[in-house]
Amino acid sequence: MKKGHLVGIGIIAIAIIIIMTSIGDASSYETFNTAMEMKKNGNDKAIHVVGQLKKNTQGEVEGINVREDKTSFTFILVDNDGTEQEVFYNEPVPADFIRSESVVVIGSYENEEIFIADKILMKCPSKYQETDVQAAGM
Repeated sequence: MKKGHLVGIGIIAIAIIIIMTSIGDASSYETFNTAMEMKKNGNDKAIHVVGQLKKNTQGEVEGINVREDKTSFTFILVDNDGTEQEVFYNEPVPADFIRSESVVVIGSYENEEIFIADKILMKCPSKYQETDVQAAGM
């Protein structure tokens, strides 16, 4: 084989290795119960938990507590199994946080009482919601 072919095969092999290692780091959405079990088993790996902010009967978000210096806050997240969990985030409240349809927290349990979020991802309501459009003459 020529040197060019060997170099090409080497580059392809390295690319395959990189792809396989990045797939291994991919995370799926879990529940707070799964995250707690992982913590109890000694696995401190960050986990993705998806849920909605806790709301009262009027549909208003409740359970958000912002520190006085506004550099961190806690909130209550309800996962897809209906488990309510207090979450701590050591950053200011993101814009439109209260309006989000769903929230993904990436983090782990520090202890059994609070989930520490390293990152928050939000799905906000669409700006392009359908509206009733009436065509002229119809």
